[in-house]
Amino acid sequence: MSKIYHGVVNAADKFVPNALRPLWNHAAGPKTVFFWAPVFKWGLVVAGLSDLRRPADQLSISQSASLAATGIIWSRYSLVIIPKNWGLFSVNVFVAGTQILQLYRAWDFSRKAPKAAA
Repeated sequence: MSKIYHGVVNAADKFVPNALRPLWNHAAGPKTVFFWAPVFKWGLVVAGLSDLRRPADQLSISQSASLAATGIIWSRYSLVIIPKNWGLFSVNVFVAGTQILQLYRAWDFSRKAPKAAA
């Protein structure tokens, strides 16, 4: 698989405009996993945003808490590694933000919901 990927990258290399060469050749650019992992992680942000339509009583608190913690931890990590990976930082800030919002929605629902009679 690596040979195929490198073949595609080398073939695409000649089509990259000079203005995009710094990004293309960056240590965290499209030639590395440091670029593609955050790109695909945006799917978690899209999923979190689509869950905003889900009723608050159906939200998974443990899932939202673990994704929020992951987003916070990886946001910090992305700024201490070399090279700094701003793509990883931005996606993890959004992962954390969407999940913190979901946690707030779940908490707000539990606070406002009428308590079941015991």
